[in-house]
Amino acid sequence: QVQLVESGGGLVQAGGSLRLSCAASVRTVNTKVMAWCRHAPGNEREFVAAITWSGGTAYYADSVTGRFTISRDNAKNTVYLQMSSLKPEDTAVYHCAAHKTTMTVYRVRIPTTYDFWGQGTQVTVSS
Repeated sequence: QVQLVESGGGLVQAGGSLRLSCAASVRTVNTKVMAWCRHAPGNEREFVAAITWSGGTAYYADSVTGRFTISRDNAKNTVYLQMSSLKPEDTAVYHCAAHKTTMTVYRVRIPTTYDFWGQGTQVTVSS
């Protein structure tokens, strides 16, 4: 079982920045892909970004490309999401997710394909 714990959310003004962290409880060999997804009230869970433990290949949703950066620290079993130029529409609960095996470029962007989830951290962007 993989446990994921997110931190770093909060309230920020539009144009500001936040960095989210996701600490995984087990060695990275147990998972291959880590992702951030977000869930806003009234909306479906949305893919934001993903990264592979091995090689660090990153994937981004079009809505965050150029503003968000995903990274990982294999030694700490931790994944980060650096968010810049935040907009009110980025307001959501941000969840960390993990997948046990490698994924195609298509499937990595589908939230329902991930095996493990964290509880989430609230990000609120005021206008």
